[in-house]
Amino acid sequence: MAEKQATREAYGKALIALGAENPNIVVLDADLSKSTKTAEFAKTYPERFLNMGIAEQNMMGTAAGLATSGKIPFASTFAVFATGRAFEQIRNSIAYPKLNVKIAATHAGITVGEDGATHQAIEDVAIMRALPNMTVLVPADGVETRQAIFAAAKHQGPVYIRMGRLELPVLFDKNYHFEIGKANILRKGRDAAIVANGVMVAIAMEAAEALAQEGISVTVVNAASVKPFDRETLTLVAKEVKAVVTAEEHTVIGGLGSAVAEVLAEEWPLPLVRVGLQDTFGESGRPYELLEKYGLTKERLVEAVKQALSKAGS
Repeated sequence: MAEKQATREAYGKALIALGAENPNIVVLDADLSKSTKTAEFAKTYPERFLNMGIAEQNMMGTAAGLATSGKIPFASTFAVFATGRAFEQIRNSIAYPKLNVKIAATHAGITVGEDGATHQAIEDVAIMRALPNMTVLVPADGVETRQAIFAAAKHQGPVYIRMGRLELPVLFDKNYHFEIGKANILRKGRDAAIVANGVMVAIAMEAAEALAQEGISVTVVNAASVKPFDRETLTLVAKEVKAVVTAEEHTVIGGLGSAVAEVLAEEWPLPLVRVGLQDTFGESGRPYELLEKYGLTKERLVEAVKQALSKAGS
C-alpha cells in the first residue's frame, strides 16, 4: 500500500523544522492546535506560540502586528474560519499593506467529511485569489506541503496555504522541488491535459492511467501555485493537446478552473471542462463518499476528458 499523509500533518512537522532554522517564526492558532497540528510547535517553542482563542479576526490582526516587528507569523485555523470570519482583517490589515503573514488553513474542502457544509470551505481559494498581493498555494501531498511551508516562509508578503484533513497518497520524493509560481508536469500526453491540485492530483494520475488503457494519452499538471499562476507552462501544455480538464476540491467558480480558463482564453483557446463542486455546498458524510457524490473521482475525470475531446472534434 502506498504511503499516505494528511497535508495538515506535514504542516505540523514542517513548522517544527522551520522553527529550529529561523527564530523569527511564530505561530498563532485559534484554539484548534490539535486539529491544525500546531500543538507540537507549541510544545517545542512555547515562547513563540500564541493561542488566540476562538477569535480569528483578532488572530489575523495580531499576526499583522507581529509581521511589522520583523516576525514571520503563521496564523492557523480551519479554512472556513480563516477566509470567512476574518476576511476583512486579512484584506485590510494583511493584504493591503502587504505584510509578511502566512495564513496556514487546514480542513479545507469537502473531505473534512462529517463536520458538514458549515465547516467545508469550498470557496476559500476564490476569496484569497481575488486579493491583491496574496499568494495562494494548494499542495498535493505531504512532501509538497513541507516545501510549500518553507517557500512561504522565505517569500516576502502574504501567503495563503490550503491544507486538508484527509490522508493523501505521497506522490513526490526527496528529489521533488516546489517553487511558488511554477506548475509541475507529472505525466506527458498528446491528446488532453488534466490540471489539478490538492486532493485531486492523485486522482488525476489514476484517471490518466485508466485513459491510457483506452488509448487516450493525457498530460497531468500539478498546479499547486494557484496565484501566481504558471501561465507559461499551461500555454506550452495547451499547444501540445486538443483539450483541457481542471480538477479541484473547490467550487468551479473562482478557483483553479477559473485561473486555467482565464489563461486559455487569453493565450491559447481550447475546449475546457471544469471538474469541481458545481455551485453547491457540501454536506455531512464520509470523505470518499462525498468525493463520489460530488463527482471528484477518477471515473468523472475520465468522462470529463472524453467530453472535452468531443468538443474538440476528437
